[in-house]
Amino acid sequence: EYLQHVKSASKHMAQLLDDMRLLSSAEAGKLEFNPAPVDLQKFCSELVESIKISYGKNHRINFICPELVAPGKKIENESEETQHWPALDAKLLRHILTNLLSNAVKYSPIDSNIYFELNCDNEEAKFQIKDAGIGIPIEDKEQLFESYYRAQNVGKIPGTGLGLSIVKLCVDLHGGKIEFSSDTGLGTTFVVKIPFYKQR
Repeated sequence: EYLQHVKSASKHMAQLLDDMRLLSSAEAGKLEFNPAPVDLQKFCSELVESIKISYGKNHRINFICPELVAPGKKIENESEETQHWPALDAKLLRHILTNLLSNAVKYSPIDSNIYFELNCDNEEAKFQIKDAGIGIPIEDKEQLFESYYRAQNVGKIPGTGLGLSIVKLCVDLHGGKIEFSSDTGLGTTFVVKIPFYKQR
């Protein structure tokens, strides 16, 4: 039991330090946007497995992704396949999805389902994360992306109040959009849309 408390505290501190470092870089104007081709299906699958190990052992995280390579399209070699991958900043994308998925786990009942869906077209990637958690009170929705702000119904659930402000920052650096819908006690759905970077 003590070991679990130590592990939990260590994760919390590591996340806090990582969040503070990213925000400090952003405030100093040193947070860079470095897009490169990303295999999104593999990236998201591996991220979900990592979240399951770190946060979600008592939850079911369901990753949903249609086939991203068009049916019948033959990829001859790895370099050709890479050319068809969309360009995003993988480091910033990891911050976005890790925060949203870990929040979905943290604020949802044990043994509940979390749905993470990825869809792509020629212009953008759409990430949808849906939980059945405590939801967000209507009076908190306007301030949700502010640093250090936490909703009134979080109770004793630990958190820094930095996660969603970091998500918004990373989405903005991509030129993307983030929206959410929520009902108190019924869960929350976040939708992130990120346009693919095109060299100008």
